[in-house]
Parts: sequence; C-alpha cells; structure tokens
Amino acid sequence: MSLKKILLAVLIFLVVAGVVIGSIIHSRNSVTAVATDKALQQDLVATVSGTGQIRPLRYVNVGATAFGRITHLYVKEGDHVKAGQLLATVESEQPASQVQAQEATIAANQTNVQSYVANEKTAEANVAQAKADLEQKQLDYQRAQQLYKDKLIAKQDFDAKKAAYDVDVATLQQRVAAVSQAKAQTASARSQVAQSQAMLKGNNYNLGLTESRAPFDALVTNVPVREGETVVVGIQNAEGSTLMTLANMGIITAEVKVDETDIVNVKLGQPADVTVDAFPGRVLKGHVTEVGDQALLRTTGLATSQSTTGTEEAKDFKVVVTLDNPPNDLRPGLSCNAKITTANKPNVLAIPIQALVERDVNTENSLYKSHGKESEGGAAAATKPVDTQGVYLLVHDGNRLRVRFVPVTTGVVGSTNIEVLSGLKPGDEIVTGRYKVLRTLKSGTAVKRDNSPVTIATDSSS
Repeated sequence: MSLKKILLAVLIFLVVAGVVIGSIIHSRNSVTAVATDKALQQDLVATVSGTGQIRPLRYVNVGATAFGRITHLYVKEGDHVKAGQLLATVESEQPASQVQAQEATIAANQTNVQSYVANEKTAEANVAQAKADLEQKQLDYQRAQQLYKDKLIAKQDFDAKKAAYDVDVATLQQRVAAVSQAKAQTASARSQVAQSQAMLKGNNYNLGLTESRAPFDALVTNVPVREGETVVVGIQNAEGSTLMTLANMGIITAEVKVDETDIVNVKLGQPADVTVDAFPGRVLKGHVTEVGDQALLRTTGLATSQSTTGTEEAKDFKVVVTLDNPPNDLRPGLSCNAKITTANKPNVLAIPIQALVERDVNTENSLYKSHGKESEGGAAAATKPVDTQGVYLLVHDGNRLRVRFVPVTTGVVGSTNIEVLSGLKPGDEIVTGRYKVLRTLKSGTAVKRDNSPVTIATDSSS
C-alpha cells in the first residue's frame, strides 16, 4: 500500500473519531446536572424561635410616693427582702409635724367631750331636782285648790301656791331644754373628735408615704438612687423617680418576640428550649404560658393599637416561656433565645424544603408528554395556568434520567425538611437543587446526578 493511501485512511479515521467524540460531548452537554435526595420516613420536629430577655413572672419598680430627699436606703442591689420590710425613707418632718398637731387637736377635742358630758350629767341632775320640786309644788297647789274651794284659805294664799307651781313647771321645761343643749354640745364635740381622727388617718397616710416597704418576698435587682438625692412623685404622664426594682425569683420566664408569620403555630403548653447568652452551652427547659394578642411594631415595640402611624412594617408578638427549673445564678434582663416546639410527628414521609417549587401543572404535563412518556402523545389543550406546589421526580427513560413534575400536599414544616401528605412514596428520588437549576427546570429535561458539595468561589486577588 502506498504512503498516500495510508495517510488518507488515517485522515478518514481521525475525522470519524472526531465526529463521534463531538456527538458524545454534545450529548453530555445537553444533560442537566442536578442535586438529588430521597423521600424518607423520619421524625419531624417543627420549631419557632424568638429572642428576648429573662424576666421574673412577678416584679415591680418601687417608685417614690412622696416628694423629698432620701434619708435612708436600707437595702442594696442583690439583697433578699421579706414582704413588709422597710426599704427606704424620704424626709418626713412636715408630715410628722402634721400628725403631731392633729393628735394634739384630737386630745383637746376629747377633753371638750368629757367637759360636755359632765355638763350633760349636771343638766340631767337639775332636771331630776326640778321634777321633785314640781311634784311638791303640784301637791301644795292641789291642796290649796281644795282649801280655797272650801273657803278655808284666802285667795292670796291660793294664788301664791299656784304661782309657785307655775314657776316649777317652767323651771323643769328650762332644765329639760338645758339637757338637750348639753347633749347637742357633746355630740358636736364627738363629731369634732371623729373629724380630727379622720384627718389624722390622712396625715398618717402621708407620713407612711415617706417610707417604702417591700410588697412581697423578692430580690433587689436594681437601685438607681443614692441617699441624699431628691425624688419626685409621678403625675399624669410624667414618670416619677424609681427607688429600686424588686423581683420574685420563684418563677422565672423568658419573654421573647416571635415573628408574625410564626405566631399562628404557637400554643399554650408547648415545650421550649431556652438558651441564655451569658451561659453558652446550657439549655433550660420550659413551656409556653402566655401568647400575646397584640402585634408589636418591631421598630418601636409599641402595640399596633397604640401606634399613630399608618406605615406598614414588620411586627412581632410577645410569647412568655416559663422555665421549669431555673438555676439560682439566673438574673433578670439577660438576653436569651427560645426555641419552641410547635409540632413533633414521628415516622412521617418528609423531603428537603428546598425541593418544593411552584409550577403550572398543565404546562408541565404537556412538556413531559412531548418527550413521549405518555401513550396519548401530543400537547394538551390550552388551559388556564394553575400554579401548584410540587417537586421534580426522577424517572428512568431507557438509559437516561429525566424529571417529571409531581404535585404534592404538605404538612408540618421542620427546620430543613417538610412533611409530605400525598404525591410521593418512600424512596422516591427528587431534585433538591441547585437553586439556579430548579428555577428554570422543566418536566422531561434529561438530568444527571451531581451531589458533590457546593464550593464557594473566592477572589484569588484578595
């Protein structure tokens, strides 16, 4: 064979090989690489998170109840106090002097009462004497009437007896009136005593306002004032001075804010795991004891009913988690995070959340049929688009893998997976990514598995 023929044969072989290799490369390039996963039976836990602060269930800011200078602070931050224990005093000279003056007034009024009671008894004795005299004069007058009728005494003597009787009648009436007057004076004096005692109660109340006492057993968590400072009482919308903050540490809560999109899943009694920033690695167990009804503006913390602005913004709801066994070193105001378990379903069919897509089911079915996978063949009639939630299922087409859109219904949403109620069975392989691929993926597309880890490109010049 001549050299020319050999070279021609080699050239033909190279051309054919190039065409074959090009066809293979083109075929491979037309296959879309996708990340996949399988629908599996697993335990699914749905949680809702919120951030906030540690707070005692019962706490109070002890405010100033009287204007003046602080004379004594009997406790300091960190002290434990009992109900009724004296906490602080404000200068009390003026209310104390008013109490003393009123006590003196009461003593004087009580002396007056005693004097009027004595006068009343004297008047009553005079009445008794006048009655006795009147009885004697009445007997004398009656005898005189008989004697005068029998003409045994002169008219002058009869008139004298009658006049003496009339005088005693008038004297008795006068002394009875004196008794009534004495009783009225006694009643008036007693009313003055009662009035003075009522005023004394008010003065004692004002004096008591200069003393601050613990309303319940508590821990002193904050004392923002010092002895010698002047404090004021709050009036209307003006806030008064705060002497200290007391917290009953028997029941501790985590007061957190939950996003408005998650609050519908939070219910009373649900368990929660609370972590405190100050104690990394420690998880405190608790349960939901309060779910707020009012939405709170995220920027201001005000309830929407109190806001005067009409702008739309993100909102939160207050949720209170009571800790089951709070540690002794927990302090109010510490930042915390609560993870509330809103659902716990064992052994359910679940898939990764990122596998879910929204597609027009009619269009997807038409695309899949166009690849010859349905015996009817042909494109579906034009219908109104119906956006449906579903996933792309991997199906075998001879030696190739293709995807088919399958509508699914879902249930409980976990942190990374979601429950599938219908549309899939255990072991079904579905497309989970990548995101850019899922965004444009269509039914019938030829695919290949690529579950290699995602690498993040870096700038080599940096």
